Amino acid sequence: MIEVIRKKNKKKVAEEAAKIVLQEIKKKQNLVLGLATGRTMIPFYNALVKLKKNEKISFTNVRTFNLDEYVGLGEKDKKSFRHFMEEYFFSKVDLKKENINFLDGKTKNFKKECLRYENKIKKSGGIDLQILGIGRNRHIAFNEPGSSIKSRTRKVRLPEETRKVNFGSLKNAPKFALTVGISTILNSRKILLLAFGKEKKKAVQNSLQGKISSKMPASFLRLHKNVIFVVDETVMNN
Repeated sequence: MIEVIRKKNKKKVAEEAAKIVLQEIKKKQNLVLGLATGRTMIPFYNALVKLKKNEKISFTNVRTFNLDEYVGLGEKDKKSFRHFMEEYFFSKVDLKKENINFLDGKTKNFKKECLRYENKIKKSGGIDLQILGIGRNRHIAFNEPGSSIKSRTRKVRLPEETRKVNFGSLKNAPKFALTVGISTILNSRKILLLAFGKEKKKAVQNSLQGKISSKMPASFLRLHKNVIFVVDETVMNN
């Protein structure tokens, strides 16, 4: 079942999502938080940092697991998701470095690294709250159309569309990434998806109303018992 919360614009979407995250931390100080990256997440992290300061909530005991990382990029590479997180979130809150978990894009053994990550999530007790965005082609994390509901953390090939959206062009855009699978995402206790802008309208509406299928990976979220979509009016308008 998916609860849909509609807000006026992306600023309100970001603020509402931030409120939900802080509510969960208030209930459980050692929350295990799954994090996402991408342009959708920038206003969200800005709102979360601001609200955290206003409400004086600590992230000291929170543990985080990010969804994905590009193959071949290290944490100091400005195009890496690890660098993105440092810029927009990690450097601005009181998270302990040892509580931040990330896939290693520079690994030489992809299967071993992905298994390590899965095991680390399990040892943490599982993800309490998973934050998601959604791609125009209905992907969640880098689970592109065709991804199995049984998929776990793995190396994936990125389609040209996703690479163009994320990098502006195919030049120097990584061809592969490591990503948390759909099955791993669905194991989260609660899922929070953010979407705004008319370019996400079809993706959201198809995921909410279309056939549940690997052709639309986000549609699998309807099989989870505790999912919230926070969207703006452009996404939900007919």
